[in-house]
Amino acid sequence: MSGGDENSSDLLCGAPIDFDRIDAIRERFSADDRFERIDEQPAFAPDRLVCVYDQRFYPERVRAARLEVVWFENGDFSLHYHEEDETGEFDHRWDRHPSSHNARDHVHPGPDAPTPGDDTSHPADWRDVLSMVISEIETRQRAFWGE
Repeated sequence: MSGGDENSSDLLCGAPIDFDRIDAIRERFSADDRFERIDEQPAFAPDRLVCVYDQRFYPERVRAARLEVVWFENGDFSLHYHEEDETGEFDHRWDRHPSSHNARDHVHPGPDAPTPGDDTSHPADWRDVLSMVISEIETRQRAFWGE
């Protein structure tokens, strides 16, 4: 979601950003030691919460990892997991928004988050969506150590 891709939040659903929801997510993640820091509305993504993962979850070759969160007042969302390593990047997105390329609920799977993505269904409750996403990221993190 960083950069100027087609997933820019102003193109997603037309609903206003739910800053109250983003604030609730920030509070929840701020107490979680998996994140080195939480950046609310950074200059490169003023409509997002950017959660930077602690480096201890990754082997040395992974230079940085983050989860970008944008949530809309109508319940639509886009969560983008991004890793940078010495050989390139890994991107994976979980989305709920109107789309000409997929169903409302869809995933753009890693390693390159292609469009179109894969139609899927996401939980109705925002807390369950976050739990699902964090669980999938944890599975990826554990896989590094089994290599």
